[in-house]
Amino acid sequence: MSRVANNPITLPKGVELTLGSAISVKGPLGSMSQAMSNDVTVALNEGVVTFAPASGSIQANAMAGTMRALVNNMVQGVSKGFEKKLNLVGVGYRAQAQGDALNLTLGFSHPVVHKMPAGIKVETPTQTEILIKGIDRQVVGQVAADIRSYRPPEPYKGKGVRYSDEVVIKKETKKK
Repeated sequence: MSRVANNPITLPKGVELTLGSAISVKGPLGSMSQAMSNDVTVALNEGVVTFAPASGSIQANAMAGTMRALVNNMVQGVSKGFEKKLNLVGVGYRAQAQGDALNLTLGFSHPVVHKMPAGIKVETPTQTEILIKGIDRQVVGQVAADIRSYRPPEPYKGKGVRYSDEVVIKKETKKK
């Protein structure tokens, strides 16, 4: 059996989970749902959710761990939420949040405007920091990756948009 699926999920206070054709989780920050797989049996007993493969196949074993990880991310998202932090490194690189859009000045001849999807909030504590917040871990990570892709860090000076915990290894310039 999958090692991930062996760990049960304990629901925190204020989080409700309902089983049916889909698993839906409701908490203080919002609600999310995920379609159930026929290869996985899910049991809810007194605030503890357990996952097990429905058969002995490799596919069922893999899906049990996947479903457990997805449901755990939903529970964390509706209770605490997720956030990604990006930093802008470079002279003149700036970010400004305006409602559901993010205005970026990244050294191009034009400003870059990135529209945020529904359920995602963006903040700019300083001009060179971007905070992306939301309840869906996959969407938060995808938005951060999309913003980073406008100007990824270059290897010689390290200029560009990077994650706050990202380490950019700089190359040495060519010598004569």
